[in-house]
Amino acid sequence: MRFLTPLLLSSILMVTGCSWLGSSDTAEGPDTSGFTEKNFYDAIQKDLSGGFWQTAVNNLEALEAQYPFGDYAEQAQLELIYARYRSGEHEAAIAAADRFIRLHPQHPNVDYAYYLKGLSSFNQGKGFFEKLLPTDETKRDPGSARNSVATFNELLNRFPESPYASDARKRIVYLRNILARHEIHAANYYFLREAYLAAANRGRYVVENFQKTPSVPDGLAVMAQAYYLMQMQELADDAAKLLADNYPQHPALDEAGHFQYKEATGELKRSWLNQMSAGLYDKPEAIEFDSRHIFNERYRRTNDEPALDKRSWSSWITFGLLD
Repeated sequence: MRFLTPLLLSSILMVTGCSWLGSSDTAEGPDTSGFTEKNFYDAIQKDLSGGFWQTAVNNLEALEAQYPFGDYAEQAQLELIYARYRSGEHEAAIAAADRFIRLHPQHPNVDYAYYLKGLSSFNQGKGFFEKLLPTDETKRDPGSARNSVATFNELLNRFPESPYASDARKRIVYLRNILARHEIHAANYYFLREAYLAAANRGRYVVENFQKTPSVPDGLAVMAQAYYLMQMQELADDAAKLLADNYPQHPALDEAGHFQYKEATGELKRSWLNQMSAGLYDKPEAIEFDSRHIFNERYRRTNDEPALDKRSWSSWITFGLLD
C-alpha cells in the first residue's frame, strides 16, 4: 500500500488545489440592495484593492446596470476590463475592452483599454498547468500571440507616448520571437512529411517578416535545405551563403562555413520506445533546425549539459508547495 501514498496525495491536492492556492474570490460580497452610486464605487475599490476580482466584476456590472449614465459609469467600464483580466476571464476582458474602445474612442484613458486587451490576448489560452509547469510557448496555437501583437501595435500607432508604450514594445519583441519560432517548428514538420516547398515558404516567411529575431538563422537554414531537396541548387547556395556570412556559428555549417546538406529520408517511423515515451527517448533522426541555444539568450546555457533539477518528487507533485 506504500506506493498508493504519492498517488493519494496528488489526488487530494488536485481536488483541493484551489483552496490551498488561496483564491481570494471565495469571500461573499456585501449586500448591495439600496446602494447609491458612490456606495457601489467605494465597495468596488475595496474589492479591487483586496483582490476580490469576481466580486468586483459583479459589483461593476451592477453599478453600470443601475447607473448607466452616472458619474462613475465610464470609469466602471474601464475597471471592469481590469477585473475580468485579473480574474482570468480573458475573452470577457477582450470583449469589454472592445466595447469601451467603441463607445469612448476619445476617452483620455482609452490607451489603457488597448493595453489590457493586449495583455488579455497575451495570456489567453494559458491554462492552470501551463502557468505552473515549464512549457514551450512556441508550440502553442499562435492565434492569441498574433492578436496580442496586433493590439499592442495599434496602441503604439495611436498612442506612441502612452505610459504603457514601453511595456508594449517589449512584449511585441517577445511575441515576435514566439511567432517566428512557431514557423520554424512548422517547417521542421514539413520536412518530416517531405513537403519541401511548404518548408521553404515557412523559412522565407521568417526571414522576410521576422527580421532581428533569433529564428532568422534557422529560417535561412530551412531555405537552404528545402531548396536543395527540391534540386534548386542556386537558391539553396544563395541561402547557405547568407547564413554563412551572417551567422557563421550556425550548427548546420562546418568549420569551413559550408552548409551540410542532408539527404531526404522519407517519413520517419517512430520506434515503440519513442511512442511509449511520448517522444522523449529513441528519437528518429530527422531533418530539423533549432539553434535557440546559440542565438536566443533565453535558451543559452553556460555549458552543454542542462542543470540537473534538485527538486524532490513531493515538490514536483505539489507544484512546489511541499519540500
